[in-house]
Formats: sequence, C-alpha cells, structure tokens
Amino acid sequence: MKKIFQIITRTNPSDKAQHWVLLVYRVLLSAELIYAHGLKKMGVGVAEAEVIPNPLHLPEAFNSLFADAANLVFPLFVIVGLFTRIAILPILAVTLTGYFVLHFHDAPLIKDTPYIYSLNYLLLLVMGPGRYSLDAYIFKRSGHL
Repeated sequence: MKKIFQIITRTNPSDKAQHWVLLVYRVLLSAELIYAHGLKKMGVGVAEAEVIPNPLHLPEAFNSLFADAANLVFPLFVIVGLFTRIAILPILAVTLTGYFVLHFHDAPLIKDTPYIYSLNYLLLLVMGPGRYSLDAYIFKRSGHL
C-alpha cells in the first residue's frame, strides 16, 4: 500500500511514463478535435455541414480552408508527432481566435471549449511531442537529439 501511495503522489513521473503520457495525450486530444469539430465542418455525422464563422473577415475561401485544416489536417500531424510544434500553431490560431474574438463576450459554458483546447495545445507546444513521435525518430536519425 505504501508503494502505491508513493507512485500516486510522485511529483516527477519517470521519463518513460512522461513520454507515454505525452503520446496518449496528444492522440486523444487531437482525435477529439477532429471528431467534435473537424468532421462537423465537413458535414460528417450531421444533417448539414457546420458554417465556419469568419470573425476576422478574411477571404471566405481562405478562412474555410484554414479552419478545416486546423480542425482536420494539423491534428493528424499532432497525432503522429510530425512537425508537432509547427502543426499546433494553426490550431492555436483558430482556438485562440474562437476564445478572444468569437466567444469572448459569451457565457462561460460557451467559451470554455476554445479556452480548454487552447490551454491543452499550448501545453503540447511547450512540452513537445515526446519520444514516441515521428519528430523524435527523425531528429534522432539526423543526430539532432
């Protein structure tokens, strides 16, 4: 029982555990983004495709392409851990715009979704994809790790 308590209360997880957690975290987070937001924009699983808001008044084609890529394509990069930090930037652009521009004056229960996604992807931006990623494999092979 003492051993279990020590494992649960440990403030510094083992290096191996940290990398496994980063793998599971980035896969589940990005899969949820694709499922909950990306597929709706393409009309999958809903009667009608979700209209993509354009609060910055960008050209419609660019706005739609950027939002679709941030909700469908770039999360795939995050899942496999390929160019992870770069792939997170457009996701953050969409989620932070959603929070600070589109939903800033809305009720907390509405604006919490872009806020939580932003926090999660900011954490991944700082932590990186971990050892179990294509980034780690590529940089290890190239001698940069």
